[in-house]
Amino acid sequence: MFVAEVVVLLVAMAADAVQALRGDAPRGPLTPVLETVLPSVGGAVAVLAVLRRRFPRRIESLAGAVVGFSLLSTAGSAVTERASAHPVVTEVVAAVLLVAAGCRRLPPVRAAVLAVAAGAAVVLAPVVRHGPDGPAALFAVAAALTWGAALALGLILRDADARHRRELERTRADDRLRLARELHDLVAHHVTGIVVRTRAARALAGDPPAPAQDPLEVYGEIEEAAAEALTATRRLVGVLRSDDPSPAPGGALGDVLRTAAGDRASAHVADDVEGLPLPPSVAGALHRVVLEALTNVRRHAPRAADVRVAARAEDGDLVVEVANDGVPAGPRGGGYGLTGMAERVAALGGALEAGPRPGGRWLVTARVPLGPADDPFDRLPRGI
Repeated sequence: MFVAEVVVLLVAMAADAVQALRGDAPRGPLTPVLETVLPSVGGAVAVLAVLRRRFPRRIESLAGAVVGFSLLSTAGSAVTERASAHPVVTEVVAAVLLVAAGCRRLPPVRAAVLAVAAGAAVVLAPVVRHGPDGPAALFAVAAALTWGAALALGLILRDADARHRRELERTRADDRLRLARELHDLVAHHVTGIVVRTRAARALAGDPPAPAQDPLEVYGEIEEAAAEALTATRRLVGVLRSDDPSPAPGGALGDVLRTAAGDRASAHVADDVEGLPLPPSVAGALHRVVLEALTNVRRHAPRAADVRVAARAEDGDLVVEVANDGVPAGPRGGGYGLTGMAERVAALGGALEAGPRPGGRWLVTARVPLGPADDPFDRLPRGI
């Protein structure tokens, strides 16, 4: 897509150059100044159109600059009375690319303003520069049709993004509810058994005919710890049932992974990615992947003695692994939640693998593409 876009812009610039060479001699009082500035407008707007991929949060500014340059060139053509000296093909291509991007990503009101301004610029340019009676003015019709197609494409992609976000929200809600049920059934059952057992031990300790028991203080501590675990479990279940996305941690990669691992696994983060800043979407996805993997460890490998969470950079990717031992032999049952984990990683442009390893181990590997050091996640899917 990027290569095709660059080729189209280069072809447009070549067409503009040919048309400019065939133009008439310049006329007008401001000709010397404008003739120095306006010929570079086509190249400038082409560069700005390509830069929207590098700076997706600056689409509005880039589009405003393209529209402004186009209007300046149109006004300059009128002043110099040399319409054919300032062709419009590159400006139209650059404007419609930014219209499509803006209609997809900007808020509705700002997208509408951008679309109207760009549409006016691309339609007025051939009419004003070539005159309403000249055959070249018919290019305004093609420019208007191209603008309309770009507008429609941007709105279609905007709707597709909205539907994709709704689907992700639904998937996350289903994940929260499923994890809530599993955590409640698994953890609460065992912790409640601890509480009952310790209370029974305390009752027996106060009965002289009963066999000797361990000191009451020990059982009291066990009971207190179990009660605290139940409280924490209920709190976690409440978070998982909530629609508020704020519980997902943010910040540096090392902090996110250690928060997810807690005391259930050891975390090993390479020094070069320890302080890597994570966008909220990446932090939330990796946090949920680690939590889901560790939940599967407790459910399917309860005797695991070595559970590790590791992260490193490898071949331009951020690699996060969750490994454990204690995997029983035989075929695997369902309930690993691999589909949900894979969808989360795929939404970031990455991939997830999971499977057995020699020595009764299980390994879950998530890969997310990394970009340059100043913007490490600029390779995440952006579309237009």
